[in-house]
Amino acid sequence: MSGNIELLNTTLAAAKAADRAALIAYLPAGFPTVGGGIEAVKAVVAGGADVVEVGLPHSDPVLDGPVIQTADDIALRGGVRIADVMRTVREAYEATGVPILVMTYWNPIDRYGVERFTAELAEAGGAGCILPDLPVQESALWREHADKHSLATVFVVAPSSQDARLATITAAGSGFVYAASLMGVTGTRASVGAQAQDLVGRTRATTDLPVCVGLGVSNAAQAAEVAGFADGVIVGSAFVKAMLDAPDEAAGLAAVRSLAGELAEGVRKR
Repeated sequence: MSGNIELLNTTLAAAKAADRAALIAYLPAGFPTVGGGIEAVKAVVAGGADVVEVGLPHSDPVLDGPVIQTADDIALRGGVRIADVMRTVREAYEATGVPILVMTYWNPIDRYGVERFTAELAEAGGAGCILPDLPVQESALWREHADKHSLATVFVVAPSSQDARLATITAAGSGFVYAASLMGVTGTRASVGAQAQDLVGRTRATTDLPVCVGLGVSNAAQAAEVAGFADGVIVGSAFVKAMLDAPDEAAGLAAVRSLAGELAEGVRKR
């Protein structure tokens, strides 16, 4: 079975054709439970998310701030495994029909086996992977198998990335480019910052891929601001925090659906 890179491409193109940015939601697999995590994906899509990133919980998440680290710890203590991540992708995709990517550090894939991981992700209906710590110059094996299984390879660029480096990264990627709005870890912030707009402009000069901005967006006003210059707005910590702060799972699902609705409205107001 082929993966769903084409679904990702057409989804992002449809948002652009509607003169708006896409809303991309991030949620960790296995949080608060495997079943609860699948329901959370359904909830954010029901609220208006166009694309979902399913996080593969990691014990040393170098890009993630304390909110996502807390959720990852809950998932890992609950015994989440890669098989549960694949189940999350499969059931979420079957229920929603939207592109589902996995966001993961490289070590779990390397230990699991690249061919096995890509084949299982494609079979589950996944659209690709976001790989924040895989250097482009070491990515040939991954890209070979991802291409074979019709999976997107999304690399992360940062404000510190020089123009020549941006060109190297974007030439190797597919699906979209993940532009980190600032230097640092994930988390909600008071403002997204001018660095993000500059990074998007410099990245666009190197590629025709959509450029989507993450790190720091947590409300409709920020989503609207970022949607004014980016092709997609990526939100993670705000959704996870809504789940963590809720008194029970049902309230958490209602909270993330409501937040997705606010953010979806925001990306349409750019």
